[in-house]
Amino acid sequence: MPMILNEEQNMLKDSAKDFCANSAPIEQLRKLRDENNADGFDRDTWKAMVELGWAGIPFPEEHGGLAFGYKGLGVVTEETGRTLAASPLFASVWVGGTAINIGGSDEQKAALLPQIAAGELLLALALEESHRHNPYGVAATAAESGGSWQVSGEKTFVLDGHVADKLIVAARTSGSAGDRDGITLLLVDAGADGVEITRTLMADSRNASNVKLTNAAAEGVIGEVGKGADVLDATLDIARIGLAAEMLGSTQECFERTVQYLKEREQFGVPIGSFQALKHRAADMFCEIELSKSCVLEALTALDEGRDASEIAKLASLTKAKVGETFHTVSREGIQMHGGIGMTDEFDIGFFIKRAAVTEQTFGDVNFHRNRYGELEGY
Repeated sequence: MPMILNEEQNMLKDSAKDFCANSAPIEQLRKLRDENNADGFDRDTWKAMVELGWAGIPFPEEHGGLAFGYKGLGVVTEETGRTLAASPLFASVWVGGTAINIGGSDEQKAALLPQIAAGELLLALALEESHRHNPYGVAATAAESGGSWQVSGEKTFVLDGHVADKLIVAARTSGSAGDRDGITLLLVDAGADGVEITRTLMADSRNASNVKLTNAAAEGVIGEVGKGADVLDATLDIARIGLAAEMLGSTQECFERTVQYLKEREQFGVPIGSFQALKHRAADMFCEIELSKSCVLEALTALDEGRDASEIAKLASLTKAKVGETFHTVSREGIQMHGGIGMTDEFDIGFFIKRAAVTEQTFGDVNFHRNRYGELEGY
């Protein structure tokens, strides 16, 4: 499969760009923040995204999806990154839907995937238990009693947790925190007894929650008992690639806004973009963005080609690290090149540095993935 977009994917990308620019601009995120919107996203906009088919892009047609592949979902997600569009697309489709699609039973897929594709079901992955990404650091427990599972423990940084209808909870059925074996993924209704969800205020004005479970009844197990890491690893790698696609869109938009400002802002009677030092910094950013584009496209291509899990894992970490590093640099350079006014809320450029700070930490920062890539290569 060539590492380029075909005609249909380019059409989808153009359609998504037009939709996000007109129906989900940065002004919408600003409004959601200023009004302290209870959902953290606009329900009508999400409904329109679903009607465009976005929520069903990667899923099989027999389960209500479009079977258009992760490259198709990636170009859509990239455009949402340009306008920082807040929606359940990442948590419900890239993360939750992927977990069901990979590890769910035939019955779970038939019941849940059509609802996800139709925008009727919102999912959230309850994984993290500390302030840093540690996928195997699961201490929450699950025990079987009378043919049903009871889950107890506390989770943090649960993306879209307070708006989710169901939670995919990583709990330990054997072993101890840090062990890969012994993790089980369980589906828990967000409204079940023993589930307490508290919304947290994020720097980027996006959704996350803390979740406390006290003998909460699970609806079922996703994958095999004690082998949830097999599903979790594959799900997280796909989610990391999806998040990198969003970050790439944000990085490009931040860069383009900065270059435009360099052309408009004048000092000593000339545009500041004519200053050689700023030209060099802009050129460096351009090169890093081009490298990031290649990483994201190769990773999305690998997913659609169904390459070996070990190669996808390497590409996921390489891509998340590279794009994270680039977004970090470009968002900070954007603030600096805008000068003092870049730090004010009047300019949208500040939203990008806040989003960069959160996405950097989501599912592993640069250092996590550099280390993981080295381990995957045998170092």
